[in-house]
Amino acid sequence: MFQLDDKFLADIGLDALPEDQKKLFLQHIYDELELRVGTKLSDGMSDAQLEEFEAIIDRKSDVITSWLERYAPDYGNDQSFQKIQQASGLDVNDIALKAEYAATKWLEVNRPDYRDVVASVLEEIKREVSANRDKLLDKTN
Repeated sequence: MFQLDDKFLADIGLDALPEDQKKLFLQHIYDELELRVGTKLSDGMSDAQLEEFEAIIDRKSDVITSWLERYAPDYGNDQSFQKIQQASGLDVNDIALKAEYAATKWLEVNRPDYRDVVASVLEEIKREVSANRDKLLDKTN
């Protein structure tokens, strides 16, 4: 999908940031992306949907188990689950792994456009940062 890394910084013209500030800046971008995407995705959702997603994010095992039984009963054989498991190194029964997978699947079911929303918001942030690149670099010198 996308990576917030040195290549991202180069793409937006901030590869000259001091090393000690790169990680902080990337974390700031991630936090801003998460906030904006969450806001856009929640528009038009019911309170019940938002509560269900929040319970999955908060790793409430009963909600996760129930949701997986209903929408992805064979999740252990899903390539997406297997990729998340391999990347995380978590045991297949770990609730954190199940929560990560369930959150991704929940978005596919309830907001199938979520990847487009993420891409759109990321492009918006890139434009904003690029427009202010000189100011940002001046502050670091």
